[in-house]
Amino acid sequence: QVQLVESGGGLVQAGGSLRLSCAASGRGFSETAVAWFRQAPGKDREFVAAISRGGEIYYADSVKERITISRDNAKKKLSLQMNNLKPDDTAVYYCARTPRIAYYASRDYLMTQKVYDTWGQGTQVTVSS
Repeated sequence: QVQLVESGGGLVQAGGSLRLSCAASGRGFSETAVAWFRQAPGKDREFVAAISRGGEIYYADSVKERITISRDNAKKKLSLQMNNLKPDDTAVYYCARTPRIAYYASRDYLMTQKVYDTWGQGTQVTVSS
C-alpha cells in the first residue's frame, strides 16, 4: 500500500526557514510525479510545487523565489526547502503523488489536484510576524 508521511513543520518567525520532508512507502515512487500543496485556514488547498517523473520542476508564482523542491528516488523522499517565510505561508502542507505517469507532464497538469491519487496527512507550518 502506498503511503506518504510528511514531517518538518513547525512554528517559525517571519524571515526564517523550514525544510519539509515527505517519506513514501510502497512501489513505484520513481515512476510518478510528486508535489506539495498547502491549505491555509479558511482557504482552498492550493498548489505549491511539483516535480515530474522526468525531473521538470514547477513552482507557484507566489513562492517560486523562496522555495526549492527536490526528490530522491532511491530514498523515496520528497523535500521542500522554504526560506524567507512569511505569515501568509501559514498553512497545512501536503505532499502528493500521481499514479504511474509519463516522463513529461506540463505545469498546468501537475497543478491540478485531481491528478494525484495519494496524499499525506499534512504537516502544519505556522509563521509568526
